[in-house]
Amino acid sequence: MEITAAAVKELRERTGAGFMDCKRALEQADGDMDKAIAALREKGLAAAAKKSGREAREGLVSSYIHAGGRLGVLIEVNCETDFVARTEEFQGLVRNLAMQVAGLAPTWVDVENIPADALEAKKADLLADEATASKPENVREKIIEGQLKKWYRDVCLLEQPFRDEERSVRDLVNEKIATIGENIRVRRFTRYALGEEL
Repeated sequence: MEITAAAVKELRERTGAGFMDCKRALEQADGDMDKAIAALREKGLAAAAKKSGREAREGLVSSYIHAGGRLGVLIEVNCETDFVARTEEFQGLVRNLAMQVAGLAPTWVDVENIPADALEAKKADLLADEATASKPENVREKIIEGQLKKWYRDVCLLEQPFRDEERSVRDLVNEKIATIGENIRVRRFTRYALGEEL
């Protein structure tokens, strides 16, 4: 099947992947755009996994103040080199992450960052629910596991859906790792809302 330059361009715009990667993905997917996107995502995840062990000590501390000055976010995102930290692509990612924190108000960066006592308290709350408690024990564990995954999507930045897309924030970061070529890590963030309880 002949792959047109317009199809390659569209795939590049939708994924941010390189020209040759897009062309190869379209050839392997017989011109199917959705299959090509899935293949590039898979490739990006593999690239991200390879880079995840590399140290990321450079990056940016950035802020986002919502219009009206009633809501603000400070966020630190790390990469491997200061060269990458100065690129528009990395700075755009950091801006998007700051706006995500402002809009969806996660509490932690990732599941591993949830303190053990907060996790145990949530499990206890879920176990105390009458609807869950009335189920057989082997079913209860699966119900709690499913409810915890749903809770993680609310309280962990990397588990949240990015804007109103299907992909998660983790998928977005992994795609940027693949296109930029360096390990990227969201280190920490703080969200301030005017008048909120301390």
